[in-house]
Parts: sequence; C-alpha cells; structure tokens
Amino acid sequence: MPDLLNPRQLPNNLEAEQAVLGAMLIDSRCIPDVLGAIRSDDFYMDVNRNIFETIYSMFNYSMTVDPVTVIDEMRKRGLETEGSSDYILKLMDITPTAAHVMDYAAIIRDKALLRRVADAGTEINDLAMESQGSADDILELSEQKIYAIRQGRAVGGLEPVSKVLVDVYTQLTEAAKTGKRIPGLSTGLYDLDSAMMGLNKSDLILVAARPGMGKTTIALNIALNVAKTSGKTVAVFSLEMSREQLCMSLLSSEAQVDRKKLQSGALGDDDWRRLAAASVSIGGMDIRLDDNPMLTVADINAACRRVKDLGLVVIDYLQLMQSASGGPPKYGENRTQIVSDISRMLKIMAKELNVPVICCSQLSRANESRQDKRPMLSDLRESGAIEQDADIVLALYRDDYYNKESERPNVAECIILKNRRGETGTVELRWTPEYASFASIDNRHEE
Repeated sequence: MPDLLNPRQLPNNLEAEQAVLGAMLIDSRCIPDVLGAIRSDDFYMDVNRNIFETIYSMFNYSMTVDPVTVIDEMRKRGLETEGSSDYILKLMDITPTAAHVMDYAAIIRDKALLRRVADAGTEINDLAMESQGSADDILELSEQKIYAIRQGRAVGGLEPVSKVLVDVYTQLTEAAKTGKRIPGLSTGLYDLDSAMMGLNKSDLILVAARPGMGKTTIALNIALNVAKTSGKTVAVFSLEMSREQLCMSLLSSEAQVDRKKLQSGALGDDDWRRLAAASVSIGGMDIRLDDNPMLTVADINAACRRVKDLGLVVIDYLQLMQSASGGPPKYGENRTQIVSDISRMLKIMAKELNVPVICCSQLSRANESRQDKRPMLSDLRESGAIEQDADIVLALYRDDYYNKESERPNVAECIILKNRRGETGTVELRWTPEYASFASIDNRHEE
C-alpha cells in the first residue's frame, strides 16, 4: 500500500494527464469543457501542468492551439525544457481521439482531490501533535480545510486577478443568459430586491427591529421564497422559537390561514384544504430547521458545511447566540464585545460558505425615547461592530405599533440603513399579522 505522506507516491494518473493534454492539442473544441472541469494545479507532473497553463493562457487570448503554437508559446514563456518539444508531439501519438476527454479529466480531478486530502491530513496531524492552539481551534481549522477541499478552493491565499476576472465574466454571462433583473436570490419582495439586488453570495444581511415588529416573520417569508424559487437548501437556526412554532408560521404564511386558528385548532373545511396544499408545497422544499438555543457560530458553520447545495442561512437571533466557545464570558469580556465577535464570525462564515446569511437582531429602546421612532444604525442593541460587519442592514418600523390611530394600518417600512450594493432608503411593505406575512405594495396608484 503506498505511503500517502511520501510525495513521490501521492495519488496520480499520468496516463489520464497525458490523454487530456493530447485531446486538447488534437481538437481545440474540447478546451472550454476541459477548462471548466479541471485547473492547472490538478496536474501532478510539472511538465503537464506547464503545458496546461500555456494552453489555458493561449485560449484566453483567442490564440490558435496546436502542437507548433504551444511549443512556441512555451519557449516565449521560458517553460521549454530539454525534450519538451518531443514530449508534446508524443502526446499526439498516444491520444488517438478526443472523444473521452471528460472521462480523463474526471480521473485527474479525483486524484487531485485525494492529494489535497492527504496534504490536509498531514497539516492537521502536525497541528495536533504540536498542540498549536486549543483542541476546539484545531478542530475548527480542520473542518475549514476539509470544507475548502470539498468546495474546490483553497483556504485564503493570493489569487491572480486574471483568474478572478474569468469568474466575474462567468457570472456576467450567466446573468445575461437568464435575463434576471437581480444577480442574487429573490426575497419575494420585488421592491426590496431592486434596492439591494437580491440576496447575494457571501453577504451578511442584518434584519433589525424591536420585539413584535415582525423580524422573524420577514426572515421566514424570505426563506420560504428562496426555497420555493431556487430549489436550493435553506437552513434556519432559531434560538428563540421551536421547530413546531417555525413550521406553524411557515404553514400560516403559505396557506394564508389565520395563526390563531392554527394554534386553537378551530379550522374550517376550507382551512384544512389550504393547509393540505401548503403542506405538500412546503414538504417538497428543502428547508431544514434547528431550534437548539445554545448554538454558537462554529456550530452553525459546521452544520452548514455538511449541507449540499446550500442557498441561504437564516439565524434568529444574534443577541441570543452563545460566545465563540459556547461557555461563559471570559473575565473582563462584556456582552458588547461578545456580540461584536459573533457578528464578525458570521461575516467570515458567509464568505466561507459563499451563501447569503440573514441574521435577525434586536434594537435597543433608544428609538422609543425619540419623537420619530424610526430606527437608526445606532439603535442596534450591543451594536459594537455589527454595522461594520454587515453588508446590508434592514430595520422594520410600523407606525400602527406605536399609534393605534395610524392613518396607514398594517403598512411596514423596511428601512435600508446600510447597503454595500446600492443606496439606502425605505421600502414599504404590506403587513398581514394574521397570516404571518409581508408583501410588496404597489404605490403607483395610491395617491
């Protein structure tokens, strides 16, 4: 059995590497497919990696790719070595056809993944044996390394802008093909989507409000819409409500059945029909609920890493979360510092998982002492660095909450206090408390 710690015996398949390069030289039409499946550091042999990088560069500059041009380009790039010309010509001889190139590419990728697992195992073993940090720190770093391998990327490190540009152009091309007016996932509230360009990958979105304003409701409404329209998995972590309460809110919103009826069981025939249809609809979505009240960011991060095709993470709510360690505060550490650390970790988690993260947050009572009770960024409870870490901060305000004689009952203002993707401002929403739902308002005909 080969020793994986010996670099000379790490998993590789020389024949597959040669077959892929030969196919790219024989038929340049297969190059786009190959470049989408593997990358240069998937090759084990240095000479094969150099040839692949040369073809990659030539393709990006729309240059003709064949044995003669590749040899010439390698010479210009200083990558030609003794025998490299003969080796490239040999690749043509040993590859009769490009028909099975993607099968060979899959083998290369598989062997590269095995090598990365072996490398990560060596690093983790060294960290554990040298006791560099606490056991929890080493476990967290280990999970990060394995998750990064699964996602097909490295942990940190400098990335050439040329490669980033390729990713950006890929995103632009996909957006142009789909014709979507927003780049991110839809909240289901079109005015809000327009203002913040949807829910975008790696964004931390804070939904802040006083108790009773509906921050949990709007977060669940968004989760329901994302699961319904994207087909992706939505993970909901509630530190306040039980799974059953969450599910009841989802049912009330989807079925448009009064929450009080659901709680009391006083349901008519039409209510039961609506609930049955809503149950089928929600049951077909991949929404996962966790109601553990003792969760830490590390717990949430670890759970989400194990979810395939994750689309959105919802957390309710920030101030109830445990400190990083999950234990009692350290000596001299106040709650504001703990919450600031948690918010920073949430932003790091959003970037690592590469999905939008919605986190509900409490507002302090400061707004209630003002004549205009609309929230401000400074009202964030134990704010610390929360507003710095969040990409978008949404605050909910309802005039009828404070003024029972309000001229605009059941109208909620979603105030965009911070927006890294656009302007701040206010989006008006229709609030229907009996159905636990928010909806967009068409103001064009209201004056």
